[in-house]
Amino acid sequence: MSRDLAAWLAHIERLHPSAIELGLERVRGVAQRLGVALPCVTITVGGTNGKGSTCAMLESILLEAGYRVGTYTSPHLVDFAERARVNGQPADPALLAEQFEAVEAARGEVTLTYFEFSTLAILRLFQHAGLDVAILEVGLGGRLDAVNIVDADCAIVTSIDIDHAEWLGDTREAIGFEKAHIFRPGRPAICSDPSPPRALVEHAEAIGADLWLFGRDFNHAGDRQQWSWAGRANRRNAMAYPALRGANQLLNASGVLAALESLRDRLPVSQQAVRQGFAVVELPGRFQVLPGQPSIVLDVAHNPHAVAHLAANLDNMGFFPYTWAVFGVMRDKDVDAMIAALKGRVDHWLLAALPGARAADPEWVAGRLREAGVAEGTAEASIGCFRSPSEALVAAQERAGPNDRIVVFGSFLTVADVLATRAAANRTSRHGKAQR
Repeated sequence: MSRDLAAWLAHIERLHPSAIELGLERVRGVAQRLGVALPCVTITVGGTNGKGSTCAMLESILLEAGYRVGTYTSPHLVDFAERARVNGQPADPALLAEQFEAVEAARGEVTLTYFEFSTLAILRLFQHAGLDVAILEVGLGGRLDAVNIVDADCAIVTSIDIDHAEWLGDTREAIGFEKAHIFRPGRPAICSDPSPPRALVEHAEAIGADLWLFGRDFNHAGDRQQWSWAGRANRRNAMAYPALRGANQLLNASGVLAALESLRDRLPVSQQAVRQGFAVVELPGRFQVLPGQPSIVLDVAHNPHAVAHLAANLDNMGFFPYTWAVFGVMRDKDVDAMIAALKGRVDHWLLAALPGARAADPEWVAGRLREAGVAEGTAEASIGCFRSPSEALVAAQERAGPNDRIVVFGSFLTVADVLATRAAANRTSRHGKAQR
């Protein structure tokens, strides 16, 4: 009996005893039995933060240049099909279900994690989609991540900071070493982190990768109106800033342009396509400011490095009488460092429970806030606990003034719950109008 996509997702969640099991042996063996091989130009994107933005900008520019593009990113925010975009649109769930069926038939007795199983299904979908280029986001680390079974034509590492320390190590050098393993001998290896760990550089040099470093092989400059970029042989001048908000987006955009220069013989891209691609790029949940009052900012920042960028971006927004934070987080993150990055900028903390065993209990987070010296118990400062991010957001909207701002952050799940609730409300509203 064939399953629909929802049934397949429920099946693969139960298939493996752990959510994460790093290593390529199992997934590579199944890939070989499936005959997975992408016949197009491939670009892998790894790093601690900035992967999603980098993938979105690459996709947008290449679509504007007229290429047929497949983009694999994770996790999704609302629907699983967001993970596999073909020509900018989420994949057809029925086509995804067919690929899940093929993986199931090929795996035999091999148990695959949710991520491994879905990665193979999406790679096979892309294999048969007539693509010119595939953009593949690396899930976790690099060396042992399932996406690393692909020998990419170009690999980008966006930034390196400490996250997933229990899997990747607790130093930038250790993490940089893991991420450098998406590089390949003789092929472009882009690093847009301004201070790359020595381990990353040494590995790239040891394998003979064509290493492009920010500040050495490419750089950017700009003023309030426009910015410019210079690579090894190309310059791109007088560009409008990317539509994605945030001070760190120029570093991501610079890495994108370095990758495109390195592939220019196989994927030529005009200046107009670059301009238009940056102008129209969209990525939900990355410093996404919703219309209306009070201002609502959605950001999937879920580690200290990303929250520090969020803090800088909030500082650039101007004055707001009060800032309300809807904060849901995983307990295995460095929660104290995340709080430290924002505590001077938030007046009211609304702590939200998240699903899953890894989620931090809101009462525990409240204790971390108090330990950090966060004030509460007045009209100017408070700490509250809620059953979900959407419930916390409703409370913030009821209490906030029209000129205040609300920041929703801490996890993909935190932002996803808010976006899913808004999407459901919009569907109900449209249905009600149709009925009338």
